[in-house]
Amino acid sequence: MNEIPLTHILFLSTALFFIGMYGLFTRRNLITMLMSIELMLNSVNINFVAFNKYLFPDQLDGLFFSLFIITIAAAEAAVAIAIIINLYRSHQSIDVDDATEMKF
Repeated sequence: MNEIPLTHILFLSTALFFIGMYGLFTRRNLITMLMSIELMLNSVNINFVAFNKYLFPDQLDGLFFSLFIITIAAAEAAVAIAIIINLYRSHQSIDVDDATEMKF
């Protein structure tokens, strides 16, 4: 069975991280920024699983860290979406530039 080299997995993870970072810094929509953060967290999960598989194949530390990050990301997404919905209800916009000009 052919295994995928670690460098290929790390390249994929790095590409996903920088795509997420680009989306976070260039977009002004809060939902798009939230999706970019989730993409960055998923690239970190890929790193944890890859290093766990190649460096410590008989241990499960990387998998447990990944499950912990997935749990934190789900909680973060739930709270962020609740905040975005409240912001939209009160100001009829989820644009970051509009949010900085709003008076609460």
